[in-house]
Amino acid sequence: MRNAMWMQGVEWLAAAAPDPQACKRAWERGAGTVLLEAGRHWDLVSVPRQLGLLALDILWYDPLQTPGPALVDSAAHRVGFFVPPDPAGHWTGTDVRHASKGSWVAVPPPYRSAGSVEWIVPPDGSGTLHPPLTLEVALRQANKTLAVLAPVSTD
Repeated sequence: MRNAMWMQGVEWLAAAAPDPQACKRAWERGAGTVLLEAGRHWDLVSVPRQLGLLALDILWYDPLQTPGPALVDSAAHRVGFFVPPDPAGHWTGTDVRHASKGSWVAVPPPYRSAGSVEWIVPPDGSGTLHPPLTLEVALRQANKTLAVLAPVSTD
């Protein structure tokens, strides 16, 4: 493992595993991702990649707010934001997914990518998550920007 921050991130993530020691061993062996259950320490809000990357860019503009952990899955074309657990979460929008208790998320170790899944903002072990309201505002703003850009896009 690389340094203290990565080690703290590993401990924080592994705490969500049914067997934290087995989770850490799998990462150390280079097994790629492990499945971690959402809903105990965090939930995951997953959005289409373009929307997620723009929202993350918006979140970085606030110097008083450090974004929480975020993953990108290049194969699925999605970005996942780690938010506080909320089983009754009301995340709505086109192609917005909310993984909470009973959902499992494929997660690489914080110090490297695994296949198509990699950290944009790795966990630092402090437990910092994306505040739901702040993330919701950023996603709405990003969605408005994409709506304006869509008519001029050639994609």
